[in-house]
Amino acid sequence: MAPPESLLLVASVLLLVSIIASKSTGRLGVPALLLFLVIGMLAGSEGPGGIAFDDPGLAQALGVLALALILFAGGADTDWRSVRPVVWEALALSTLGVFITAVTLAALLHLLLQYSFREALLLGAIVSSTDAAAVFAVLRSRNVGLRGRLKPLLELESGSNDPMAVFLTVAAIRVLMEPAVPAGSIALAFVLQMSVGAAAGYGIGKGMVWFANRVRLEYEGLYPVLILALVLFTYGATATIGGNGFLAVYLAGIVMGNSDFIHKRSVVRFHDGLAWLMQIVMFLALGLLVFPSRLVTVIVPGLITAAVLMFVARPVGVLLVLFPSKMPRAAKAMVAWVGLRGAVPIVLATFPLLAGVPGADRLFDLVFFVVLTSVLLQGTSIPAVARWLGLDVAAERPLVPSDVSAVATAGALLTEIRVPPGSATAGKRVLDLGLPRGALMVLLKRGDHVIIPDGGTEIEEGDVVVVLADERAHEAIKALVEGGGGRADRPRGAC
Repeated sequence: MAPPESLLLVASVLLLVSIIASKSTGRLGVPALLLFLVIGMLAGSEGPGGIAFDDPGLAQALGVLALALILFAGGADTDWRSVRPVVWEALALSTLGVFITAVTLAALLHLLLQYSFREALLLGAIVSSTDAAAVFAVLRSRNVGLRGRLKPLLELESGSNDPMAVFLTVAAIRVLMEPAVPAGSIALAFVLQMSVGAAAGYGIGKGMVWFANRVRLEYEGLYPVLILALVLFTYGATATIGGNGFLAVYLAGIVMGNSDFIHKRSVVRFHDGLAWLMQIVMFLALGLLVFPSRLVTVIVPGLITAAVLMFVARPVGVLLVLFPSKMPRAAKAMVAWVGLRGAVPIVLATFPLLAGVPGADRLFDLVFFVVLTSVLLQGTSIPAVARWLGLDVAAERPLVPSDVSAVATAGALLTEIRVPPGSATAGKRVLDLGLPRGALMVLLKRGDHVIIPDGGTEIEEGDVVVVLADERAHEAIKALVEGGGGRADRPRGAC
């Protein structure tokens, strides 16, 4: 066992190298997770680092902890108002779409590679979830955004499809190890896990908001720690009573992120930074766990699996689920291509290792190879595909940095609102909008120009306005700007 100072030195160097290397992802056009994995591989027993690490149990424990914290942070960062119009499509993709993808891949691999259907189904379940966070990182690095409802759809799908992939993986392992298990028991387990997970996540999330507002801690720095403890409690308690802990922490994050509670900004910032730390630690640990020399033996089946997954299984799942949707064909094609695999499949690949599934070592190497292939091919081509389909827009950068937003007083919101075509505010002066008392329009962006508005400033379609107001006044102003009203209704109780 190495002395503590040596372990801390190695850990700090790996973290520093990973953070600094992430700066080059924009120029290279690849997600940061790929660099984190490669750094872990280079630091491993077969790389220059020579760190011996062959503990799937520890890697899985780190992965589960990291995934729970990442999902909570992702939920807290989800704006329910933006994802609400696509909630049913996203949930269908994250459940039925994941199932169809896994089964389609299993059926084709059973024919092409002569795997038993149960073995192929386990592989399909493991690689069925997507990582849209990596997609948006690539798009931001290239200054590319996505039109219409694509971003909220992909955001909600990626946050909610990991619980389904975890369930399918555990169920596939059970079927492989217990061939006589009845299908009815698996279906019942699915209903129980998801319903308990959803109820626990929503209920505990509401309780977290209530508790945070009433506990009255002496020091502000304790509030992020309090929420961290509650997140771990949410996952542990939900999993203990038979629910899906990952779904619970994600829903708890959504509830908290869309509620008002004391020191919300510092809590959200803390968990955003913690999520980044967990991603780096998870990717490094998984990179350390793989043996690069063994990847050579799975090149052929790995390429076949990746090709079937990217070009057949994922598109079939997406197109079948979105068939009733009125979404344009180009948008559906983009959703089908944005099936980037991340670290979750690699974490799930440790489950068969610990369950003693025959051939689990080769399965882990195969999954790792598929993830690398997906990142290299899909991760680097997403901006080009978005442009080819005519779905790209210039990524908007906030007019007001988050540091400035944080100075808003408690209960106030400093937010940006775009004036859409046909808005009732277009052509009107700020003075004529009837803003609630205390609400301020502090900035206005028109094209490349930033204007400090006064009462006589006329609003035009396409403007982006920055408004400082409390939540109720903000909702009224947002409805006015984006809708067809005449004046912003003054919130009840406003002066």
